[in-house]
Amino acid sequence: MPIPEDVTGDEIDKDVRQELQSLPKTLAEDVARNLVMVARLIDEDPEGAYGYSKVALRLASRVAAVREAAGFAAYANQKYSEALAEFRAARRMTGGVELWPVMADCERGLGRPEKALDMAGAPEVHKLDKAGQVEMRLVAAGARRDMDQLDAAIVTLQSSELASNSIQPWTARLRYAYADALLAVGREGEAREWFAKAVEADRDGSTDASDRLAEMDGVEFVDALDDDEDEHDGDSADAKATDADADAPEAKAPEAEADDSADDDLVDDEGDTERAEQRDKD
Repeated sequence: MPIPEDVTGDEIDKDVRQELQSLPKTLAEDVARNLVMVARLIDEDPEGAYGYSKVALRLASRVAAVREAAGFAAYANQKYSEALAEFRAARRMTGGVELWPVMADCERGLGRPEKALDMAGAPEVHKLDKAGQVEMRLVAAGARRDMDQLDAAIVTLQSSELASNSIQPWTARLRYAYADALLAVGREGEAREWFAKAVEADRDGSTDASDRLAEMDGVEFVDALDDDEDEHDGDSADAKATDADADAPEAKAPEAEADDSADDDLVDDEGDTERAEQRDKD
């Protein structure tokens, strides 16, 4: 797959670059450039990111960072079975637990929420950093909702991290999930409050909390593109009407039609007179 010339491979994280040092220099550069493309495209063009991850995987399948990148690319394309296999491979290579929450979420994607809940209670969770533990809580709450255990999902999300006024990278998503869970059980007043709190914490637009809040307040969004299309449709209709008028035969007023009939009668009368005079001469 083509890679822009401005992508050198030096953009990757230093830890990943260190992993790639086990490869020949030229090969390491090729893998690095493909990994950069995965990172660039995974949010806006998941399919493109998946394609580059496959190239990197073909070049260096024994590098943990490559297996991890392939896992996230597959995950972004909802290829959960493939993603889980890649994450497991990366974990075997590194022995780390960082991928545990996303592996549990893959179980959810495969329709196995019970397995995700089992993973949420595993010893690996205690080895996660704070961000990983919050992520695991979000996955567990999602699994509860998958199983229609809505009240249990709310309880799962209630934590010191949720109650804290401190804004952390996970705060907006945690508050959003809590608001959404409250709304699912009909606690609209509380849901609105927590959507508002999510908006306060969402500095990078990672959620659509502001839109959800506006919907609850009865604000309707009008798509400007739809308005333009309606105007164009109106213009087209007017144009068609004009064309139809141009093509239609010219209508005559009743008086004009009457005059035409009278003229026809006069012509007929004059013709009869001429024929009568001709007979008299004969």
